[in-house]
Amino acid sequence: MTTKSIKENDIEIGKYGPAYRQFEGKPKEAIKFLRERENGECISALYRSDIGSIDIVWGEVTDPIKHKGYGLAHIIEKHEAEINKLGFNLEDFVPIVVQFGNFNLKKSDSHKKVFESETFRFIVALENEQNGTTKKWLLSAFDIIKRPK
Repeated sequence: MTTKSIKENDIEIGKYGPAYRQFEGKPKEAIKFLRERENGECISALYRSDIGSIDIVWGEVTDPIKHKGYGLAHIIEKHEAEINKLGFNLEDFVPIVVQFGNFNLKKSDSHKKVFESETFRFIVALENEQNGTTKKWLLSAFDIIKRPK
């Protein structure tokens, strides 16, 4: 399905704007789509066997000077240049690190999961749906801990 074939009035509205379900298990396509739209969330675009489906939200940059925010907008603003210097596109890099990062039990709790390697850390946060009963995992933060030489 192309971006042009999606009609806004056919899309459900979630906590983070339009909720797109056609990108389940398609993180690369979801990231490209959200980047074009700069709004919304792609439901179950990522998956890890140890926590299940993870939604990707566009999010927002709340303080560009201090690099604060959440979601894909924050990851792009804070880390895209570094990711590109590593030789990756954001839409390729994010799914790789989500899939292959090591779970850090000491830094995780019931509301967030932290996955790390020697060169990156990302955080997946547990959010309540608008009705307060359904929970979902959201890719909410990403850090490159140590720059490779």
